[in-house]
Amino acid sequence: MSKLFQEFKLKNLTLKNRIVMPPMCMYCAGEDGMVTQWHVIHYGTRAVGGAGLLLVEATGVCPEGRISSEDLGLWNDDQIEGMKRLVEAVHDNGARIGIQLNHAGRKCTAEGMDIEAPSPIPFDDESATPREMTASDIDETVEQFRQAAARAEQAGFDLIEIHGAHGYLLSEFLSPLTNKRDDQYGGSAENRVRFLGRVVDAVKTVWPEEKPLQVRVSAEDYEEGGNRAEDLGEMLNLIKGKGIDIVNVSTGGVVSAAPKAVKGYQIPHGEVVKTMTGLPVIAGGLVTEAQEAEEIIASGKADLVYIGRELLRSPYWPLKAAGELGADIPWPKQYERAKR
Repeated sequence: MSKLFQEFKLKNLTLKNRIVMPPMCMYCAGEDGMVTQWHVIHYGTRAVGGAGLLLVEATGVCPEGRISSEDLGLWNDDQIEGMKRLVEAVHDNGARIGIQLNHAGRKCTAEGMDIEAPSPIPFDDESATPREMTASDIDETVEQFRQAAARAEQAGFDLIEIHGAHGYLLSEFLSPLTNKRDDQYGGSAENRVRFLGRVVDAVKTVWPEEKPLQVRVSAEDYEEGGNRAEDLGEMLNLIKGKGIDIVNVSTGGVVSAAPKAVKGYQIPHGEVVKTMTGLPVIAGGLVTEAQEAEEIIASGKADLVYIGRELLRSPYWPLKAAGELGADIPWPKQYERAKR
């Protein structure tokens, strides 16, 4: 039996397979971060295509938390109804759905926003210099994550992912390249992970205990003096007891240094985090072939594998992969004539 098509259970969440579509911004939200029909079709189609878990793109916990003016948001109650439509479209077609809650920090490009970060360091020469966050700013942001998580629960999501990767706000606090603070949020690993730990604590007050809470991290900064996978493992160990159930491991995005992206290039980082923390891990990185994904799961390198660009190109990739791996899975009844 194919390992890729075995069920995966975590708390009350049961996935029909180990295939995850990671968050990928669509840059087409309506006014004020509202869900559009594009989102409903986009996520619904990947559910029909057979993926086990779909993660909704980076969703701002406040207007300045968006990466761009065209990103989704969950900072007010008016945005809940559109999110419910996404959840229903995915559930109706046999998949589970999570949402990635985010604050863009210094990488916010939304118009007219107050750009803030742990330290007043711009991302690059073309980016605005952010304002250094005060303790009260941090308190306010923690509360914004809590309120967004409560709305995610109202919308019916199966899982929440806190975005601590790719150089957005929480990731900026984690990395010594972007966090030069000398207060309780800077310096040591314990201090740099404090903000993320507070967000986890706040989300747990409104997110049901029976539902999984996931964190995404960048396990490699690709620049001297930056974080490595071992550093992220250490920091996650300091806060995992607060209620982190699973880790989505990516790399990069903290500074402009780019990785050498090759097939499976982020899998080793996921292995380190998995070994150090003992937590289940989602990993990937330019995985396009069924046998590649199968080997990642069968070898125990990761518990789930994310398929990103390939699911943009081929929404029904899981159905095709099942055939290649000899896994006899149910197809949507409307498509059964094409199964063989």
